[in-house]
Amino acid sequence: MICSSRGSIFVILLLVTAAGRAAEPTSSVPKAAAVMDFELIDDMRDYESAAVLAAQNQRLVLIGDALRQELQQRALYRVVDNNAAANLIAASKARQELRDCNGCEVEIGRALGADVVLIGWVQKVSNLILNINVQARDVHSGTTLYARSVDLRSNTDTSWLRGIRYMVDGIAEDRDYLR
Repeated sequence: MICSSRGSIFVILLLVTAAGRAAEPTSSVPKAAAVMDFELIDDMRDYESAAVLAAQNQRLVLIGDALRQELQQRALYRVVDNNAAANLIAASKARQELRDCNGCEVEIGRALGADVVLIGWVQKVSNLILNINVQARDVHSGTTLYARSVDLRSNTDTSWLRGIRYMVDGIAEDRDYLR
């Protein structure tokens, strides 16, 4: 059977298009992310009771867990377990805060086999004014992928969790950083 050149070109284009689509992944696997525990910058620390400090420390754990859960549930990242690098994390924190360690968080991310490492901190200016900050760094290049900050106007579990959800909404909007 003899095909016209127009028909042959059409068949070739169909085959090339089908081959290209077959090579595309049907679902992309999220990058692995090491999410460090949140740190606190508290300008009011000297004036607060032990109960207030304990409540804030509990909130740091609460929002760290919430961030990991939101990133995992929304399939933005595959969150890795930090326990494998617990000694490295503790040694780094003994020297200084992770947000100020000049790249030690990238080393931690590499030790955990992550693609991205997220560090977070809460800055408390007063009981009324706080902000939650997250910075993501590429573990392979060390470059900062993005930084997000959310302002809060209340020092409660509810406001801190609302801040985390709002922050993750912002991260999810710009998926270019995630793939």
